[in-house]
Amino acid sequence: MAAISASLVKELRERTGLGMMECKKALGEADGDIEQAIENLRKNAGLKSAKKAGRVAAEGAILTRVSDDGQTAVMLEVNSETDFVARDDNFRSFANEVVNKVLDTRSEDVAALMDGELEEARVQLVQKIGENVTVRRASVVEAPAGGVVGAYVHGDRIGAIVVLTGGTVEAARDVAMHVAAINPSVSHPEKMPQEELDKEKAIILAQPDMAGKPAEIAEKMVQGRLKKYLSENSLINQPFVKDQNLTVADYVKQSGGEVASFVRFEVGEGIEKEEVDFAKEVMEQARRS
Repeated sequence: MAAISASLVKELRERTGLGMMECKKALGEADGDIEQAIENLRKNAGLKSAKKAGRVAAEGAILTRVSDDGQTAVMLEVNSETDFVARDDNFRSFANEVVNKVLDTRSEDVAALMDGELEEARVQLVQKIGENVTVRRASVVEAPAGGVVGAYVHGDRIGAIVVLTGGTVEAARDVAMHVAAINPSVSHPEKMPQEELDKEKAIILAQPDMAGKPAEIAEKMVQGRLKKYLSENSLINQPFVKDQNLTVADYVKQSGGEVASFVRFEVGEGIEKEEVDFAKEVMEQARRS
């Protein structure tokens, strides 16, 4: 039997959309001949799911889990092509199985998580529901010594995990709810990327009331507006969503803690969705028939 290289497995995965173990097995049975492996795959149900692998899966669900001791939280995004399938019991069962494994293994490596039984379950799910399903990303967050983590999911589409140094799990969950709703850019002002500050500064300088200002006055105005920008976009300085009279930092302080960090997922963010012209599609199909 010919040696099956990782690059050969990768090529077959790219050409078929099937899982790593399935491709490796197919190549082994075809003695390393990729064209023969594809032909063999076309003869069984496995390639049925591959035909759907090219479809954009930008709907889906966000799931979270928090360990019993409140020290570890995990978050997962599983995608489908439509929100209808994302509400399907079979899809939910599969997604729950994956997120439980993320918590059990404390691993963010999706490829490793899906190597084996879970990948087989994904392929079977695709065959059953007739849509592409992908496990997109996972996050594992650990609390520091003496700290806690809290998680919140809104409508299955937006999830957040918040880490506190000190405080309570309940406070962490409340702040995770705030993060899901308000979507801050960073946890603390000093964590704002310099490129974002430079971009905002350029926007401020281009505003009409900056025209003709002496350099010294213009710089003071810029710094004042940047300070406001940082306050509005930094989690700890934002008015707490459940009590606008408190900042998030103030609210957390009441529970004896401080905000350390957060992670936020939103279904489909960053995925380029295909715009389908259904009228054009129907006309093209009519012409071909």
